[in-house]
Amino acid sequence: MADSAVQGIKTVLHPVTDLAKAKKVYSALLGIEPQTDGDFYVGFDVAGQHIGLVPGAGTQGMDAPVAYWHVPDIESKLAEVTAAGATVKSPAADVGGGRLVATVTDIDGNVLGLMQDR
Repeated sequence: MADSAVQGIKTVLHPVTDLAKAKKVYSALLGIEPQTDGDFYVGFDVAGQHIGLVPGAGTQGMDAPVAYWHVPDIESKLAEVTAAGATVKSPAADVGGGRLVATVTDIDGNVLGLMQDR
């Protein structure tokens, strides 16, 4: 079985309604310009963390920020957390560059993100 220890929360995605305005706020908060700056995603890398702004995320069921726990084997971790009582909200999917993401809800409805970089 693969090592299933988490590598910590390294990514937090925030749903936004106005990407340009949100980018200004987060640039001011973090004191840096974004490293990824597109029409469909803006991302900041600061202090070992990645902060992402996701426009239109509400239409994808993302209505609050989601913290992503980085894991070495996303399928193994999904199996572990669902066996413990979590429910899969979105199964593992490749979002580009070999990065896999998934979300689950805990027993209280909190959304937990899982992320694996290949």
